[in-house]
Amino acid sequence: MTRLSAAEQAEIINVAADLADAARVATLLHFRSAGLSADTKETLRFDPVTVADRLSEERMRAILARRRPQDGIVGEEFGPHAGTSGLTWVLDPIDGTRGYLAGTPTWGVLISIRDATGPIYGLIDQPYIGERFEGGFGRSAMLGPLGPRALGCRAARPLNEAIVFSTFPEVGTPEDGVAFHRVATKARLVRYGTDCYAYALIAAGQIDLVIEAGLQAYDVQAPIAVIEAAGGIVTDWQGRPCPEGGRVLAAANAAVHAEAMALLNA
Repeated sequence: MTRLSAAEQAEIINVAADLADAARVATLLHFRSAGLSADTKETLRFDPVTVADRLSEERMRAILARRRPQDGIVGEEFGPHAGTSGLTWVLDPIDGTRGYLAGTPTWGVLISIRDATGPIYGLIDQPYIGERFEGGFGRSAMLGPLGPRALGCRAARPLNEAIVFSTFPEVGTPEDGVAFHRVATKARLVRYGTDCYAYALIAAGQIDLVIEAGLQAYDVQAPIAVIEAAGGIVTDWQGRPCPEGGRVLAAANAAVHAEAMALLNA
């Protein structure tokens, strides 16, 4: 892991907050606006991108160009920028563009910074609700309408008492879906469609598991930082680190993680 001084960590935290503030303005400029349309990145399924996605990332990249030009950037909407510092910002300007288009408030902005080992600090920000979840550098907290609160994952409880989230009922390939439903049928409650907000709920102690497949680095690196700082676990379905995405199993604690992973690989 890159060794950063307290001053360097404080600077990164400050820059990340400025990125999130800029993304809030950019995304709320178009949220629930009349006539908002989307292009699709794929031909076989609707994978939307809007003017708000692009504007949000452009404004974050402009801040980084001024304040952290030595760092690399990986974002969803534009090409990678190579840096010289050994640190890379990973940006998802709107995680949950389908929800954004539908007017639901559970999309978010994902901001993280990584070194060669993976994410070391991250934010999950929900502009419309006004909630921001932070993890890394010894910090684990959220700020929202009810004021500042410490984050902390739920204590262990059996899967049959657990709440499980996934963005799509299909969960990747047909084989992925079969594996997911082995877990889902054992859980007390299963909910769908909240994108990055579900990961924030793990860190906030509200739910137990998020299970997904087909993710990219920009989908998962901020959630990894936030959840791990809150005491949770994020791996692939085989228990390995997953900073590049793929199949992701996020859990509030080791016990429910192990129970879910056994069923995913049964």
